[in-house]
Amino acid sequence: MMIKITEYQELDTRKLMDVYAEGNYENTEYFFPDEEDKSIAVQKVEAGFLNFLKNDFFSKSDAIYWILDIDGIWVSALRTCMIENGLYYIEALETRPDSRKKGYGATLLSGVVEAFKENGPFRLCSCVSKRNAASLKTHEKCGFRIVSEEGYNYLSGEADAYNFGMEYSYQ
Repeated sequence: MMIKITEYQELDTRKLMDVYAEGNYENTEYFFPDEEDKSIAVQKVEAGFLNFLKNDFFSKSDAIYWILDIDGIWVSALRTCMIENGLYYIEALETRPDSRKKGYGATLLSGVVEAFKENGPFRLCSCVSKRNAASLKTHEKCGFRIVSEEGYNYLSGEADAYNFGMEYSYQ
């Protein structure tokens, strides 16, 4: 079942952090390199992530967290927000490590595309790491195409050469 969340209070933060557990663990090295206790570092990363969602992400125009729930377990998630009329940005597509290689990321991404189609023409833009073959394949399977050798993060206003700019366009 696909869940559409438009307010921070609607999030089950534990289930969401379980989806992002691997990335949050990896981010401890970047955000808290001096913290020797990894469990404390993960708690700090999670707190920062949730603070971002509460105070920044959900303040954006048409901010939505999309969740794929399978039998009560959140297996995949992504965020979208409107940049301008008809242009939306996708970020943070993630699938729990124990739920990968089952098509859940593609199921969620395809579901989001279909939900957007209900409202007429649109463009969905995304940045995908050039080293993340699984995510590139998932995006392409769902109809996205590479439109730029540099990814552009519409939220931060920054481009970087480590990502591809990808787009899905529906007319």
